[in-house]
Amino acid sequence: MEPRLNPFTSPTAGKLIKHLAAAGNAVTASGVPVLTQELVKIRASQINGCAFCLDMHTKEAEAAGETTQRLIMVGAWREAKVFTDAERAALELAELGTRIADGTGIPDDVWLNAAKYYDEEQLLGLVGLIALINAFNRMNVLLQMPGGDYQVGQFA
Repeated sequence: MEPRLNPFTSPTAGKLIKHLAAAGNAVTASGVPVLTQELVKIRASQINGCAFCLDMHTKEAEAAGETTQRLIMVGAWREAKVFTDAERAALELAELGTRIADGTGIPDDVWLNAAKYYDEEQLLGLVGLIALINAFNRMNVLLQMPGGDYQVGQFA
């Protein structure tokens, strides 16, 4: 599979990616644990069918110490015993934030559950992370970016 356009050679795409990545720095500084961030990115990317991001974030998660078992279980996190309550809260927020067009919004009980585990800065970090990964997913799906060739740290 070849992408429709190559975002790595486009000045416009380069600017977009640069600004999205800069916003990602704020998420990193928010205090949300790195592995939780990767789990959120993986779950949103699964929902959106983004092979490029799934390839990237599963490899980055593994390099950061995530286990194969937990990576396999992300799509079934509700039934899996391997996630903490805080991770479950972040994954639920990610799912609902990714599926926001379904009209369910973010129920107060979901928000309050996340607020039990994350402070205001971390909650804002999660909100930003969910928005950013969805933006990257949409860009990559629209361009038909293939997954499989990502190398850990490739965009660092």
